[in-house]
Amino acid sequence: MPIKIPNDLPAADTLRGENIFVITHQRATTQDIRPLRILLLNLMPTKIATETQLARLLGNTPLQVEMELLMVESHVSRNTSQEHMLAFYKTFDQVKEQTFDGMVITGAPVERMEFEEVEYWQELCEIFEWSKTHVTSTFHICWGAQAGLYYHYGIAKKPLKEKLSGVYHHRVTHKGSILFRGFDDDFFVPHSRYTTVDRADILAEPRLKILAESDRAGVYAVSTHGGRQVFITGHSEYDADTLLGEYLRDKRAGINPNVPENYFPNDDDSLRPLCTWRSGANLLYSNWLNYFVYQATPFNLEHVGDEKYMTR
Repeated sequence: MPIKIPNDLPAADTLRGENIFVITHQRATTQDIRPLRILLLNLMPTKIATETQLARLLGNTPLQVEMELLMVESHVSRNTSQEHMLAFYKTFDQVKEQTFDGMVITGAPVERMEFEEVEYWQELCEIFEWSKTHVTSTFHICWGAQAGLYYHYGIAKKPLKEKLSGVYHHRVTHKGSILFRGFDDDFFVPHSRYTTVDRADILAEPRLKILAESDRAGVYAVSTHGGRQVFITGHSEYDADTLLGEYLRDKRAGINPNVPENYFPNDDDSLRPLCTWRSGANLLYSNWLNYFVYQATPFNLEHVGDEKYMTR
């Protein structure tokens, strides 16, 4: 099934070139289907790349998905034109009276700041609180996961000695997890961050369960028992060259970064990196959309948040 996005969004041409079915508003209205409404709060600086990455994954399922783009009003993007933001993004005031089947909250390049120091923190807190009653399941990524764990459960992030950058082995540790149904025993995920969350802090919170972990990268996937909130500490949505772009950016900035681990063949940064996580990424988002969104959301979106209409 297709993903419905604005026809002029830069991601549309990219996805069509990859044979991912992108549907227009006019075509969608002729189908007797209620699409899943997914709200994407995009906090990444590379907004167009992130839109494309997530639209690719959300569109690679048997379900019709309608993606709505959301920005924070209290921050002006320095890396994406205002023309693009005004054309394709909505503010929270424009969507807060609506309900959504699912929501994705991305990472952001502010992880070395205290949460309360981030200029849009209060606005983000309002969105977090709203999501509890207006979204069936919210999928938090990297800093978005750390921020969500802090806001909802008081779990603080901790600084790492050096940046965690690379592609790491992971394993499913909650064997009954439907989010990881169909995953191999060992799978790969990219990470790119300066902070982490402690396993012990999550285990101390009875409302949360750890689903997957990595010996090197730590806790990877956490969810509530009903799957209303999912927290993912890595970047399974990354393209093959996203870590490369970040590595070269840091080199140009004089940061002298370490070579991303397990990313380049033989750790030789003169060689082209290989993507070893694509299949797992597609399965992760497909499972989330199927089990935590599609099979749990009420047909009438007005009933989102009302437990008597939820199927979990």
